[in-house]
Amino acid sequence: MTIKIINKSAHALPHYETIASAGMDLRANIETPITLKPLERTIIKTGLFIELPIGYEAQVRPRSGLAAKKGITVLNAPGTVDADYRGEIGVILVNLSNDEFVIENGERVAQLVIAKHERAEWLQVETLSTTERGAGGFGSTGTK
Repeated sequence: MTIKIINKSAHALPHYETIASAGMDLRANIETPITLKPLERTIIKTGLFIELPIGYEAQVRPRSGLAAKKGITVLNAPGTVDADYRGEIGVILVNLSNDEFVIENGERVAQLVIAKHERAEWLQVETLSTTERGAGGFGSTGTK
């Protein structure tokens, strides 16, 4: 599929690193480094603006390396970019570590996954079909 994009950053367009990659890295587009203190959050701008076709969303997800090694993640993971949004893509980063983390211009801060979605129509009823699980949730299926 082809997606229209405006790139106001000084960085290359997001791209797939391998033939089987689902996501493309998003880079910070900032004038000066940003220090993210423990438990602090901030919005990192990317300089990217996209036009998605209706029926698709762009999901902003954490990068596994940043999360595992540095405790840096996307706060509203996955963040959703709707097809009718035309503003700059921003990434809400949070520092869940005990150490400060410095974000540099051009740093890969998140990944973007393009996903198809459905629109639901509600059918209001008085009862739902029964299942073995029923109303059990939050660990009701066991721990092993």
